[in-house]
Amino acid sequence: MGQQQLLLIVLSVIIVGIAVVVGIQTFGTSAAASNQEAVINDLMNMSARAQQYYVKPTGMGGGGNQFDGLGMHHMTPVAIGATSYTNENGTFTISTAGSGDAVTLQGVGSYKDKDGQVCQVQMTIGPNSITTTAITKVAAGA
Repeated sequence: MGQQQLLLIVLSVIIVGIAVVVGIQTFGTSAAASNQEAVINDLMNMSARAQQYYVKPTGMGGGGNQFDGLGMHHMTPVAIGATSYTNENGTFTISTAGSGDAVTLQGVGSYKDKDGQVCQVQMTIGPNSITTTAITKVAAGA
């Protein structure tokens, strides 16, 4: 009877250990996906504000049907002249300055996966469209 109980205890410990490892891996994958979705959501909000800037007349502080002059302060709560915006989800910049009909925004996630990589998302904003041009994982320092 003693050996059977010992065998059941050892088997139980192994099963619990496997369950913990699977749970940790699942959490890591979920956290990375959540961060990527949060970065995309922030970029979508910024894109909508960029389009608002586009259609607003120049006399009211907008672009007058152009993206020229669009700055981070038009899309986020940063000071005039700031080149980036950082929140708990990541860091956001204008990667291609606004031309007459397009601007490209970039977001780099804050969550580092087990390999030290973070998500990177680029969106190209036009007057009537928002296109995700790249979703990649890059080294955290890059």
